[in-house]
Amino acid sequence: MADEVQTPESDDEGARRREFLYLATLGVGAAGAAAFAWPLINSMNPAADVLALSSIEVDLSPIEEGQSITVKWRGKPVFIRHRSADEIAAARADNDADLKDPQPDEDRVQQPKWLIMVGVCTHLGCIPLGQKSGDPTGEFGGWFCPCHGSHYDTSGRIRKGPAPENLKVPAYTFLDDNIVRIG
Repeated sequence: MADEVQTPESDDEGARRREFLYLATLGVGAAGAAAFAWPLINSMNPAADVLALSSIEVDLSPIEEGQSITVKWRGKPVFIRHRSADEIAAARADNDADLKDPQPDEDRVQQPKWLIMVGVCTHLGCIPLGQKSGDPTGEFGGWFCPCHGSHYDTSGRIRKGPAPENLKVPAYTFLDDNIVRIG
C-alpha cells in the first residue's frame, strides 16, 4: 500500500470538518439541554388557580354607608368599609392625635368613603372585631382585637394596646366607581 502524503490543503480541509462537527455537536447539545430544561423551569411558574388568587375584584355597589364587608384575598381577610361622613371626619380629626404608627387618614385611602385594609392584627395575627353590627369597636369606634386588647380607630390606625403598627392597607385600584381590584 502506498502511503498517503498529506498536503497542507488536506490538513486545512480536515480542520474545517472538525470545526464544523464540533459546532454542530455543540448546537445540538444546547438545543437538547434547552428542551430538557424548559419543562422544569415552566413547572416553577405559579398555577392558574394561584394567579387567580393574586388579585380579586369586588363590587362595592351593594355596600351601604356605615356597612362593612369582609372578603378573602391571598388567604387573609380584607375589611372594606363604606365610611359615613362622621367616620371620615373622626378619622381626619385624629390625624394630629398621639399615634404609635403616625399616618394621616388621607394616606390610607384613595377615596375617603372607602377604607380597605387587611383585617389581621399587627400584634400576633388575630382577626379584630368590628366588622359586624353589634361587635365591639373599641374605644375609638373602629376595630377591637380581644386577644390582647388592641384598639383601632375609624382609619384602622392603632390607638391603644400592644399592636405596633396600623392595620395594613393592601395595593388596590378602583376600576370604576363601584369596582375595586385588590392586589
